Amino acid sequence: MLARGEVPVVCEIEQFPSDVKGELPRLGFRLETLGTFIATAKEIGVTRICMAGAMRRPPIDPSKIDAATLPLVPKVQAALTNSGDDSTLRIFTEIFEEAGLEVIGAAEIDPSLLPPEGVTGNLPDDVEQDIAVAEAALADLAAKDAGQAVVVRGGTVIAREDARGTDAMLSDLCPETPDHGISHDPFEMMGDMLDSVADWLSGPVAEARAAEDTSEGGILFKAPKPGQELRVDMPLIGLGTVMRAAEAGLAGIVIEAGGVMLLDPDGVAEVLRAQGMFLWVRPRTAS
Repeated sequence: MLARGEVPVVCEIEQFPSDVKGELPRLGFRLETLGTFIATAKEIGVTRICMAGAMRRPPIDPSKIDAATLPLVPKVQAALTNSGDDSTLRIFTEIFEEAGLEVIGAAEIDPSLLPPEGVTGNLPDDVEQDIAVAEAALADLAAKDAGQAVVVRGGTVIAREDARGTDAMLSDLCPETPDHGISHDPFEMMGDMLDSVADWLSGPVAEARAAEDTSEGGILFKAPKPGQELRVDMPLIGLGTVMRAAEAGLAGIVIEAGGVMLLDPDGVAEVLRAQGMFLWVRPRTAS
């Protein structure tokens, strides 16, 4: 955006400040003052909203709800008490659109976030079998609005994504592996990845896997749920995802073309090459 002469306003929920660095205009708020935030954003010229990053559902203090937010309370309450993230985000999208703000996805701002179809590395012979199992498992998760990723090894699902996210799921498969200071939110880790990648590649887990075949096989499969609102909740993977997949002993990662964003493709390719893993950006399966 900056290269195009557009200066974004970083809007931060008070309980979850962003890690976006730089001298950019910022606008903080709480959900209890959402109505005032929307009005202020419009007053300073904001016309489009892009939601990015991860956050938990903050507690609400009724005493802090202001007059501009009172009319939104039923919808905000419905969003926070809804069990599914997709449904929650749809409600907030509706609130912004009813206020006259256009909701756009990160991939609309930067189309290069969507990798082209193709394979990096070598596909194992049994990958299609694992993918078939993964697609069935994701369909079950989608029915529950519960996740966008699974890990399959030898035709068996060994892990399913929950509200903590993909990288946390992968960490569960290698619980004794240190975290290397890598955030579970790929958007938050973009600024410091060069040092992190170098440190990780020279660490004991990565060195052991590169020196000999310590892979247990299996894949991470990630794709959007049917009908998912991709403007506000498009799945993504980044360097931390690939590092944890390697530490979990996986052979590679399969993502859906046009439905999963990829952060830092050059860094990801470096890790894949060093660890003998593959990444398949697979054409979307016809439904």
